[in-house]
Amino acid sequence: MFRSAGPRYRADHAGHLSLHQLKVMSAIETCRTAALGGHVEACDDCGHWRISYNSCRNRHCPRCQGAAARTWLAAREADLLPVGYFHVVFTLPGEVADIAFYNKAIVYDLLFRAASETMLTIAADPRHLGARIGITAVLHSWGSAMTYHPHVHMIVPGGGIALDGTRWISSRPAFLLPVRVLGKLFRRLFLSRLLALYDAGKLCFFGSMAHLSNRGAFLRHLAPVRKKAWVVYAKPPFVGPEAVLAYLARYTHRVAISNRRLITFDEAGVTFRFKDYRRDGPRRQRVMTLSVDEFIRRFLLHVLPRGFHRIRHYGLLSSAARKQSLELARRLLDAPLSLEDPGPDAPVDTRPPCPCCGWHMTIIETFARSCQPRAPPQPSAQIRELAP
Repeated sequence: MFRSAGPRYRADHAGHLSLHQLKVMSAIETCRTAALGGHVEACDDCGHWRISYNSCRNRHCPRCQGAAARTWLAAREADLLPVGYFHVVFTLPGEVADIAFYNKAIVYDLLFRAASETMLTIAADPRHLGARIGITAVLHSWGSAMTYHPHVHMIVPGGGIALDGTRWISSRPAFLLPVRVLGKLFRRLFLSRLLALYDAGKLCFFGSMAHLSNRGAFLRHLAPVRKKAWVVYAKPPFVGPEAVLAYLARYTHRVAISNRRLITFDEAGVTFRFKDYRRDGPRRQRVMTLSVDEFIRRFLLHVLPRGFHRIRHYGLLSSAARKQSLELARRLLDAPLSLEDPGPDAPVDTRPPCPCCGWHMTIIETFARSCQPRAPPQPSAQIRELAP
């Protein structure tokens, strides 16, 4: 889709696309093509060979996130505790999302800080949990139809370490923290700090939002959301660590839309599946068709600012105290402590299996960007010796 419609889209919107968006488009278009180079691999047994082109490894490419997600999950598996985990979602109202659209890096960072501080503050309150909790937070900026909808997903253990560090305090089985209390504190923290950023001259406004450069207009724009209830959504706890990992695998390295949701791409446009959360039951699954230009526009809405970290850890899981906090939590829970590194194991054979016989595929040639293999691959000497 990007390869066929991308050049025309860039020409039609020249001057309106950022350099980072152009780089994302280019990476997706060249992903797993000769433009990025690659290698030839052949089976050591049956001689089957194939050409494999390199991946772009861009974090916005739907084809390149699988390996990154598996590596990240392997590291997180050791951090799981034998408790229930809750899924909490903090969402920005539409009026604030309009401001975030023109100030993504600043407002996304504020969203992370306000949401995490809200959770840590209410959890530490003796009237609620009275404990230090851990949080893994993931930023998403899209709804199911790729509309602009910034929100943060959080995975939170069902309990925490007492403030004096002497015991583990468990939450109720199906209740972590009161969502109305969370929503009120989140609204107050976010709006007060958003106004501070405005007064410091760190917010910019363009196009239809240019009038917000006037402070009075800015305050009037935010007036309705000061009275509106900010919804914080909390799901019941996951059943077991496997369910937590399955959730994380779906959410941590997701992009605005995955290839499996695409149905057709033709003269009529792009047709894909999406969920309409205003409906219940089977009627929630729906199909939408967009013009190619509109589809690309919506996809590029969700390109993250350069260098922005969309996965962050807080509390017990923050980088500075992760190891000590998790070891203390396991002792208080009478759970097995994480094993020390036993040293190097026997080297693991990472060669992919042959699709024909299941034996090992070995790289026999590499080629640089924008090049092709020198000639049709020839069987190795070992294969020739085995041949009848």
